[in-house]
Amino acid sequence: MQLSHTRRVASATFDDPNLVSAAGLVPLMRLAQAAGLRELADERMSVPTDKGAHPGLKLSSLVAGMAAGADSIDDMALLRHGGMGKVFTGVYAPSTLGSFLRAFTFGHVRQADAVASRFLLNLADHTNLLGEAHDTGAVMVDIDDTIVEVHGHRKQGAAFGYSGVRGLNALLATVSTDQIAPVIAAQRLRKGSTGSSRGAARLATDALALVRRSRLAGRPVLVRADSAFYSHTLVAAAIKAGAEVSITVRMDPAVKRAIASIPEDGWTPIKYTDAIYDQTSATWVSRAEVAEIAFTAFSSKKKTAQVPGRLIVRRIPDLNPKQADGQGSLFDLWRFHAFFTTTPADQRDTVHSDQVHRRHAIIENVHADLKASALAHLPSGRFTANAAWLVCAVMAFNLTRAAATLTQSAALARATTPTIRRKLITIPARIATSARRLRLHLPVGWPWQQAWATLAAAVGLPAQSAT
Repeated sequence: MQLSHTRRVASATFDDPNLVSAAGLVPLMRLAQAAGLRELADERMSVPTDKGAHPGLKLSSLVAGMAAGADSIDDMALLRHGGMGKVFTGVYAPSTLGSFLRAFTFGHVRQADAVASRFLLNLADHTNLLGEAHDTGAVMVDIDDTIVEVHGHRKQGAAFGYSGVRGLNALLATVSTDQIAPVIAAQRLRKGSTGSSRGAARLATDALALVRRSRLAGRPVLVRADSAFYSHTLVAAAIKAGAEVSITVRMDPAVKRAIASIPEDGWTPIKYTDAIYDQTSATWVSRAEVAEIAFTAFSSKKKTAQVPGRLIVRRIPDLNPKQADGQGSLFDLWRFHAFFTTTPADQRDTVHSDQVHRRHAIIENVHADLKASALAHLPSGRFTANAAWLVCAVMAFNLTRAAATLTQSAALARATTPTIRRKLITIPARIATSARRLRLHLPVGWPWQQAWATLAAAVGLPAQSAT
């Protein structure tokens, strides 16, 4: 692409009061309105009136700004350009929204958490965000944390976490099935140097309670996590809530003894990197293998606190053995990856259990998605303001994904937030007034016109093509 030689650009002037850069916010915020975002915040939030008057409008403004690409408080100014004031009311200045966030206490953050969970359930009632009522299969609840970078030296709670990045620790619980992409069911912001498992049991309890209140109720639930979350507190909380667990274990002496007791003929080759499928024997020819053995977790605790289950182990060749002097090893060297699960073998065999557990990595995509959007960094010096920012980012994430499900496009329903934003939200438009009604004039030939029109029609906004 290059500039036209026949029609040169003579000038550029910021002088049109009827242009907007994110016309997709119109159907998006119609959906948020239908799901009761403003009413939920007004009903459940008690931020002091000097800073928190109209909490529903301010929370909606923050969510809308994040959906349109804002990743800082100053970026909320993108809601106050061109004709935005004609399309939306109650659009606040960035300084006002910043003061609103800084007025939050820990209790107010928990109120925002309650708004977020109810908002998710309402979105599921208006869209297929949590799938169809007749869907079947297991529900996966994935738990993991990530370090969100901060800038500046006056950030409350900021520290160098396990990733070596100075920031705050965001703990998330996502819900997904074979039919739906992950949505965020619960969230917590913690100081940067905290242990990964701190508060994870409470977070899992909140996420499982949301599953029971949604259309997913009655389906089997599996809680997945990595070794940082292997604790009796989390496992007991999940089992008490009626869920099974699949959690990576640490290589402690009990686990090593269990792995050593697996007979050599107990290993089964699996589909893995460089595996080849043998049509004759209907098996995989692979260096990666899995096996299982009965295992009782937390055997050092009293009998009633011990949890019986299965230890499933995957082994792969150690391609980078330690340098040794003299003669090399006479035997194959293996690296072992083990996880503990309470799922019965008659429901999910060894190979299938390993495949399902490895898909826990899907939550890493959610972390990356948030960091490419509102969580590029945490903007405030106050810890509670950043915690509220995280809750708003989660609501924006779920709202954007819910809107994508209304397009009837399977690809968009599973797309990342930046992709949905580029195709459906940040579409420019010119505003015109006719018969005391606003009309949006969108670009001719927009590649995703059909998806946008389907979304708009689903929320009661007819869209027409040019004739």
